Amino acid sequence: MEIITERLIIRSLKPEDKSAFIEMASDGSLYEIFGDCRECGKWMGGWLREAIQLDLENNPKKDYLAYAVVNKKDGAVIGSVGCSYYQDLGETGLTYFIGSAYRRQGFALEAAKAYTDYFLKNYNTDRITAAAKADNPASCKTLERVGFRLLETRQYQDINDDAPHEYCFYEMKK
Repeated sequence: MEIITERLIIRSLKPEDKSAFIEMASDGSLYEIFGDCRECGKWMGGWLREAIQLDLENNPKKDYLAYAVVNKKDGAVIGSVGCSYYQDLGETGLTYFIGSAYRRQGFALEAAKAYTDYFLKNYNTDRITAAAKADNPASCKTLERVGFRLLETRQYQDINDDAPHEYCFYEMKK
């Protein structure tokens, strides 16, 4: 898969993306997705192999689809965008992160918008959801700027949460 935007290339993951993901994990950028990443160097290669296989299967309701976000300017892998299937909610939700060195430059907005458009065009669904911790206003604002509509705010325990947290739940329809 490949999506090209003004400043980004969103593409399928490659095994050689491992070091970029480990570097982003070391700055805490992957915490909300993977939890504590102090040992991620030991398992990141396996996660990449799994993500590459899931991309080949191309089923957004199986588990997750993750793609590299690449800065066109310097070719650096700066984050990831994709989706996860939340079995407990019966919904496919947008997922994304941008490494700390590239935040506050609009890259998350650009990647999330491009992937959401791609998702709604290429899969047999009329909606995609998203969730962000209520104490992460930057992520909530990004989702709203992409065009997601806030549905509710409530307690929820995501897979890597040690306890329930207040989450904002969003949706976007075709």
